[in-house]
Amino acid sequence: MLIRSLKSAGLVLALIVIFLLGVWAQASGAIDDFLWYLPDVQYLVVQHLWLTFLSGSLAIMVAIPLGVWLSRPSMAKAAESMMQVLNVGTTIPTLAVLALSMSFLGIGTVPAVFGLFVATLLPIARNTYAGLKGVSPALKEAAAGIGMSPTQRLFKVELPNALYVIFAGIRTALTINVGTVPLAFLIGAGGLGELIFTGIDLYDPIMMLSGAIPTALLAILVDALVAGVAFIVVPRGVNPARA
Repeated sequence: MLIRSLKSAGLVLALIVIFLLGVWAQASGAIDDFLWYLPDVQYLVVQHLWLTFLSGSLAIMVAIPLGVWLSRPSMAKAAESMMQVLNVGTTIPTLAVLALSMSFLGIGTVPAVFGLFVATLLPIARNTYAGLKGVSPALKEAAAGIGMSPTQRLFKVELPNALYVIFAGIRTALTINVGTVPLAFLIGAGGLGELIFTGIDLYDPIMMLSGAIPTALLAILVDALVAGVAFIVVPRGVNPARA
C-alpha cells in the first residue's frame, strides 16, 4: 500500500513539474524559439533515420550470420578469439572510427554509415552467439534424436530459442546507433548533430536542444519499436514478456 502511494505521489509530482516547465517555456518564449527550428528538425530527422536504417540494417545482416557461424561446434576453438577482435572495434571511440573512415572513404554518407556499422556490429553478434550457445543441450539432442539435420536444428530449434537474446542485442545496438548518429555531422553526413554541434558552437541552447531532444525521443521510439517487434516475433515459450 505504501509503495502504491509513493508511486501515485511521484506521478503527481512529475505532472506538476511538467506543467510548471510548460508554463515557464510559454512565458519565456522558448516554445516559439523551438518552433522556429521545426522545419530544420523535420528535414534532419529524415537524414538521421536514414543513417540509422542503413548502418543498422547492414550490421544486422552481417552480425547475425557471423554470430551463427561462430556458435557452430566447428568454430568452438576460434570463436572467443574472433569475438575479442570485435571487442577491439568497440574499444575505439566512435568519433575515431568516423575519422578513420573519413580518411579512407572521404566525407559524407558512406564513411558515416561504415563507422556506425562498426559501432553497431558487436552487440548483435555477441548476443546472437550467446543466445545460440545458451540453448539447452537437451533440446539439441532431442532434435538430433528425431532425425533433424544440423540445418533443421538451427532453424527449427536453436534460432527460435535464441531469438529473445538476439532481439535484446538488436534493441541495444540500434538505440546506441540512434544516439551516435549526431557525430556523423562532423564528417558531413547530416543528421540532428547539425543542430546540436552548431548550437554548442554558437552557444545557443535552444538550437542545441532542438537537436538533442528529438535524438533522445528517436532513441526511445526505436527501442520501443524493436521491443514491440520482439514481443510479436519471439515465441511465447521463450519470451518472458509474454509469459
